[in-house]
Amino acid sequence: MADRTQKMKEDYEYCASACDKILIFAGTSISHEDASKLLEATYRPPVSRGDLDNAIRQGYRLIGIIDGIFYSQAAVAHREIIRAMQEGATVVGGCSMGALRASELDVHGMIGVGKVYEWYRDGIIEDDDEVAVTTNPDTFKPVSSPMVNIRETLKAALDSDLISYTECKHLIEIAKNTHYTERSYMGITKEAYRGGIISQESSEALLEFCIDHECDVKREDALMVLEKIKMISRG
Repeated sequence: MADRTQKMKEDYEYCASACDKILIFAGTSISHEDASKLLEATYRPPVSRGDLDNAIRQGYRLIGIIDGIFYSQAAVAHREIIRAMQEGATVVGGCSMGALRASELDVHGMIGVGKVYEWYRDGIIEDDDEVAVTTNPDTFKPVSSPMVNIRETLKAALDSDLISYTECKHLIEIAKNTHYTERSYMGITKEAYRGGIISQESSEALLEFCIDHECDVKREDALMVLEKIKMISRG
């Protein structure tokens, strides 16, 4: 009986301690190392089905969803996030899977932040593949480029007079028609050159621009999620 009482006490102390902590699901749009410089929290890999239920059982009540699994495993379910909020958790989402789920569940109390969340919420973008990337299975770092970044980077190239409006439109179409696992600036510029959309010289200049001046919308939004959670944690 004494052993059982001690075990219950330890469980309670663990949950109480966890309640004071912040849990963030990330690793693709921003590394745990970089994120931890901004916000002290528990960091776990991109969220998948069942992770939020486990987090609630462990006592977490302030949860940030930045990155998540899309196709290789079951994605975090809407009802799982709703359950977490019904248990008293504050769930903040943005950037990638967090933005997608927040746009669908903000009416239920999930907090959405960032450009990508707003684009999904307002119907400017709709497809999951807009934020999906291929990742290194060991590090979760991206090995392909997300459509939301590509589109904004090509628009920046247009604003810099590196490409014309028509060329920009065709380049975005090439990117959108490329499977998310194979999207890259090199692949897009090469395909545009092969298709006669831009010259070889323009293709090389554009690739250099995209690499050096990428509009990393997802990282910017990931930082906004962390800032929002920091603000909430401070009351």
